[in-house]
Amino acid sequence: MSRIKFVTDSAADIPAGLREQWGIQVLPFPIAAGGREYEDGVDMTPQEFYKLLLSLPQIPTHSQLNGYVFQECYRQAFEEGYDALIYTSINSKGSATHQNAVQAREDFFEEYPQARGKMEIYIIDSRCYTMGYGWAVLAGARMAAQVSDAEEIVRTIQSWVDRVRILFVPYDLKFAKKSGRVSAAAAFVGDALGLKPIMTFEDGESKILAKVRGEKNVIPTLLDIARKERDETAPYLIIRADRADQADLLSRECSAQFGQDPAMEFYIGGVIAINAGPNLAGLIYRKK
Repeated sequence: MSRIKFVTDSAADIPAGLREQWGIQVLPFPIAAGGREYEDGVDMTPQEFYKLLLSLPQIPTHSQLNGYVFQECYRQAFEEGYDALIYTSINSKGSATHQNAVQAREDFFEEYPQARGKMEIYIIDSRCYTMGYGWAVLAGARMAAQVSDAEEIVRTIQSWVDRVRILFVPYDLKFAKKSGRVSAAAAFVGDALGLKPIMTFEDGESKILAKVRGEKNVIPTLLDIARKERDETAPYLIIRADRADQADLLSRECSAQFGQDPAMEFYIGGVIAINAGPNLAGLIYRKK
């Protein structure tokens, strides 16, 4: 039975309990906030980070994961006797982290030529964010309990991220406009008119699918989009942040209209909150 190491980064937003249960190594992004540096998902809970984020006069920043972090990760896995390592990364179009992981793989095999042929390193570009790829990593780790073929598991993870849909609405665009990383939100000009953007990512690029007038119309619009394109045989997830009222409503309406409860409700972490703001809600599912 092959030993497979599953690695991702903290922007995948996998809850700590599930990381531990399935032995997933999560590399935390460094966040600079209020004159201090934090490790995303390690030093505070998402809810604690939202409070900090909203209290600061300046928006925090986060750095990419550099090549040294990945080389150390690969080295440790090799020394621990793993046959394969599968790293599923944050969207390559939003962070140099993915390319750093690829370059570090080349550097690792140059420094440790004895690892060639003994440990395979697979790097998957999720082209998305949060549990859009975190869920795929969990699925891969669960699959590894039954299947020892790393390439088959990689195909399963790739299949999910190729078809995943992240639908979310930022009720306040302040953070998206300041960070500039969610380009479609940063360019949105309808907020002064009471419009809310329904957003997604397609091939790594942010996109506005609809513009909704008034909060009361947001959840019905999300559900309308999801009903038309969701693969009903696959699970769906609820994205939670600092708008419990909207997430609660979305969860209830999804359960009623889809005829099944969400597979998971999770909170976005620091990296996602910095760029999209904590004032959001949404859902994740696989498209038909």
